[in-house]
Amino acid sequence: MIEIKDLSKSFGEHKVLDGLNLRIETGSTCVIIGRSGCGKSVLLKHIVGILRPERGEVFIDGQEITSLSDKELDKVRLKIGMVFQGGALFDSLTVAENVGFGLIEHNHFSHKELLERVEESLSLVDLCGIGNLMPSELSGGMKKRVALARAICIKPQIILYDEPTTGVDPITADSINELIRNLHDKLKVTSIVVTHDMKSAYRVGDKLDMLYQGKIIAEGSPAEIQNTQHPVVHQFINGLAKGPITETLECFK
Repeated sequence: MIEIKDLSKSFGEHKVLDGLNLRIETGSTCVIIGRSGCGKSVLLKHIVGILRPERGEVFIDGQEITSLSDKELDKVRLKIGMVFQGGALFDSLTVAENVGFGLIEHNHFSHKELLERVEESLSLVDLCGIGNLMPSELSGGMKKRVALARAICIKPQIILYDEPTTGVDPITADSINELIRNLHDKLKVTSIVVTHDMKSAYRVGDKLDMLYQGKIIAEGSPAEIQNTQHPVVHQFINGLAKGPITETLECFK
């Protein structure tokens, strides 16, 4: 479903992605792990075409997208639902208006059809009957679920999650992880989850890929990653203060 070849991106003199290669099979859930600021969100922005690379190619369902016009990209984006870090709900819109926003922008549904799709999406995230509430009336966990309902309302083939468990308590985080797995099974979508929460990564991922210094340095099943002998991956997944990651950082001080 998604293939990335030799992707490179810099901001000024800071190289964020450096010849990155990644392949994600249709119907799988891939978790991208790595430290904060390592380029995980930048990678997602290339997959949806928000950013353009300096070098490399991004294929979505067999179509190379980096050279597409904005109008052509809009068609590709209809295949992709995005769950932003923090939810990114529109404060001035109701829950129902937030969830149905993508349909209003890109499709021609009757009012009845729109409401039915919104209610269906809210029911899939266990939030029936809250369409008239405002985002300010929701808990942090509810906002995450509404953001997910908005992503699935367009019935995408791909769902991208940017740090889905950030900012919520451990119980809420576990319920979000369970929801991600359940939706994957029900909707048969291809998913990419970006996180540095290893409990979440092991819970939702079919495959884990570690991003470090602009490249994917290791990939494997949750069990393979947990048992890795790679020193960088081992330090990261175990949250160790000492190791090659921090030794490299010390060199720049």
